[in-house]
Amino acid sequence: MNRTLLLFLLFFSNTILAQDKITTSKGTIVFEASVAFFEAVTAKNDQVHCVLNASKGHISFIAYIREFRFERSLMEQHFNENYLESDRYPKATFKGIIEKFDLKNITTTSKTHYIKGKIYIHGKSKGIRVLANIIKTKTGIKITTNFSLNTDDFKIEIPFMVRNKIAKEVNVSVDMDLK
Repeated sequence: MNRTLLLFLLFFSNTILAQDKITTSKGTIVFEASVAFFEAVTAKNDQVHCVLNASKGHISFIAYIREFRFERSLMEQHFNENYLESDRYPKATFKGIIEKFDLKNITTTSKTHYIKGKIYIHGKSKGIRVLANIIKTKTGIKITTNFSLNTDDFKIEIPFMVRNKIAKEVNVSVDMDLK
């Protein structure tokens, strides 16, 4: 009897703990580094992994650099080989916390929260704090944010030949449907 009760409690506690984590492997990051009057420099990665510990507000992202898709394959090749060096630095990560996050307060009305943490790109890390919109959906939670990153902060060198065609300030959009 005691063994059965213990097994039941262990199973039940693992089920409760599993519900604290809300995840996706189909999140989207789009970045744009275009300069006026030149060809658009935009890429999209819709294979971003994200985990939210709903009870603590801890959040993490992993984006594999080779999953960013450009309109032109040559641009994608230069991005992977020359700028982000994806063989050497295969992923970008973020680990942080959603400030003042309480799952009970998330509703179908969008609320803004700050997300604070460290972003790691190209072998360099930087502390960031960005404003994000969080909304409850039928299947989970949707998190969206837009912010800028500077290529110099991550030692991403832009060759002199194209320096005036690629912005140092890169606009980043993040869209996660966590379930």
